[in-house]
Amino acid sequence: MNQPIRFSGGRPADAEGHDLTDVMSQVARGDKQAFSALYDALAPLVFGIVVKVVRDRAQSEEVAQEVMIDLWRQAARYRSDAGSVRTWAATIAHRRAVDRVRSAQAAADREHAQAAREHATAYDDVTEQVETRLESEQVRRCLRGLTELQRQAVTLAYYQGLTYREVAEALRTPLPTIKTRMRDGLIRLRDCMGVTT
Repeated sequence: MNQPIRFSGGRPADAEGHDLTDVMSQVARGDKQAFSALYDALAPLVFGIVVKVVRDRAQSEEVAQEVMIDLWRQAARYRSDAGSVRTWAATIAHRRAVDRVRSAQAAADREHAQAAREHATAYDDVTEQVETRLESEQVRRCLRGLTELQRQAVTLAYYQGLTYREVAEALRTPLPTIKTRMRDGLIRLRDCMGVTT
């Protein structure tokens, strides 16, 4: 049943002179020879329709093969009062071809969206690193504007995690003095950094 599609130039006679409606009813009963005749009669038509929509020969051959398999599987659904076998086959071929194009477009859209997300993520990472570096430089610059005691107290408290009491002990300075210097230093840092409350 899975014969390779043969594409000759010109339109073949309807299944070697047989009426395609009769051939289709034989195919519906599982007659493989009838399907072979149907295949020969319809494969060029099916391929022609598919290639006009899909525009890629390799994919068109694949889709045309799928259509021919559909015709085999769905033969019992064919109704002669709804149209000719050629029209029915052409409709199935067109639908399959459009589905393939839509599927390919959806896949391309997903790839583009993923690439855009990856680009945005990379951009965001770089932006975040630059902002962090700029903020760090600004903090260092602002720390240089503090008195020596303020700078030491703030550094010990915020960068080394010491409590006010531990800072006072480390700097051998009374606790109230440390608290005052820390408060004044933080106000100066806030003003220097442009932080509004």
